[in-house]
Amino acid sequence: MAADQLQQTSSTHTAPPCTIVIFGAAGDLTKRKLIPALYNLKESKLLPDSFAVIGVARAEMTDGEFRRRLSDDMREFATDQVDPELWRWLEERLFYLSGDFGDDQTYQNLKERLNQIDTEQKTSGNFLFYLATAPDYFAPVVQRLGAAGLTSEKDSGWRHVIVEKPFGSDLKSAMKLNVDIKEVLDERQIYRIDHYLGKETVQNIMVFRFGNSIFEPIWNRRYIDSVQITAAEKVGVEQRGGYYEKAGALRDMVPNHLLQLVTLTAMEPPISFDANAVRDEQTKILHAIQHPSTEEAARRAVRGQYDAGEIDGEKVPAYRSEPNVAPDSEVETFVALKLLIDNWRWADVPFYLRTGKRLAARDTEIAITFKHPPFSLFRKTPIDRLTTNRLVLHIQPDEGISLRFGAKVPGPVLGIGSVDMDFDYEDYFGDTPSTGYERLLYDCMLGDATLFQRADQVEAGWAVVAPIQEIWSERGRGSLPTYPAGSWGPVEADELLKSDNQGWEKTYNVADKTKPVQRDQD
Repeated sequence: MAADQLQQTSSTHTAPPCTIVIFGAAGDLTKRKLIPALYNLKESKLLPDSFAVIGVARAEMTDGEFRRRLSDDMREFATDQVDPELWRWLEERLFYLSGDFGDDQTYQNLKERLNQIDTEQKTSGNFLFYLATAPDYFAPVVQRLGAAGLTSEKDSGWRHVIVEKPFGSDLKSAMKLNVDIKEVLDERQIYRIDHYLGKETVQNIMVFRFGNSIFEPIWNRRYIDSVQITAAEKVGVEQRGGYYEKAGALRDMVPNHLLQLVTLTAMEPPISFDANAVRDEQTKILHAIQHPSTEEAARRAVRGQYDAGEIDGEKVPAYRSEPNVAPDSEVETFVALKLLIDNWRWADVPFYLRTGKRLAARDTEIAITFKHPPFSLFRKTPIDRLTTNRLVLHIQPDEGISLRFGAKVPGPVLGIGSVDMDFDYEDYFGDTPSTGYERLLYDCMLGDATLFQRADQVEAGWAVVAPIQEIWSERGRGSLPTYPAGSWGPVEADELLKSDNQGWEKTYNVADKTKPVQRDQD
């Protein structure tokens, strides 16, 4: 089936008429992800004819200047060749409002502009507010929207608000942010976004598990030995040193991206695919993750910071030499964790997580390692060990699924080779242009919150990392290990798994069709 046919059969109708208001519209997210995503939705016939976008930022710009700037950006950042007719349709529906997010007058001006555009474009009073701003503005923008009467649904259409990450910097700040925005909005109006959930492979985890009877019966501690989740990046902090100095790898990646992947991998089957039914099961997993003591947290968590090194033959600087980074910074750019889930399905099965900047490859994957079968049958053969069966869900850059199993190597002597059976999304379904935000924007317009975090999920995620934050804050300066750029992190990360007789999964590109069959060396 062609990719465009798949797109049409995957959704039953276009989104309802609406206006999207993007706060922070002059930033990178808008030009790199949001506008290209809206273009792709239009190409898939999922946007309504009655539609508009209002960009809000401090920069002085007219509607025409805003459109011309985004037109130039589309040529640079679009995931496929831009169709002039489709872009003209979207461009005509782009508007701009200059204003300071802390100025009440900005919201009165926005209200007037929304009323005008809503009438002209016939968007039925449905407004989606996207907060693509610095985290410090999340609560103030929502509160001022409420004060201007822009969040009330009493006499008009729906009002949805998308909040970007990071949602808080620890448990206390996340709880306060939830309280502040829920003074204005109902929980059903709030969409806490995590762009990882826009990846096809992430969305496919539940279908893979619950839509195939051959996997769910073995998805438990009886058959699974361990689970590894890797989110590795080759890039450094680039121009985001100022932000990263406040965040670090733990805050930036673990409570949202990595724990979302943990919950989807470990959750029980929901009673339905209703948003709250799915999120109920995800939240149960977060509550079931062991909260280690301070001593245990020190043993189960590894941090590191990248030093100078070489990536793809190019020398790259140390983190402390990056722009806007303190020369004696103690901020971690790498984290590895061991988590244990205290429930019947996963008792004693370790979940290993790692994420970092300036690593050897860009790769996000979930690797499930199964237990070895009994060796007794092969005791009187030349074989001295059996293949380790692994199921790997590749999330980025190449989306797909790999299953590793043992097969006899041809020849007169009995030998077992490890074989990878690969499914690659692009090969099977075709190359569908995507920024990762299409499904999330579309679902928010439909009012489907399945792929967005609920308040209790956010707080439970921060509670998981709280003991680690505490122990790291108590350690003195100079206790942060380093690793050379282009490696897989500090040696302490390898020691974390060696203590359990484990090793990190060797990553590879699922689209690589030249991999030979390997004699088993596990």
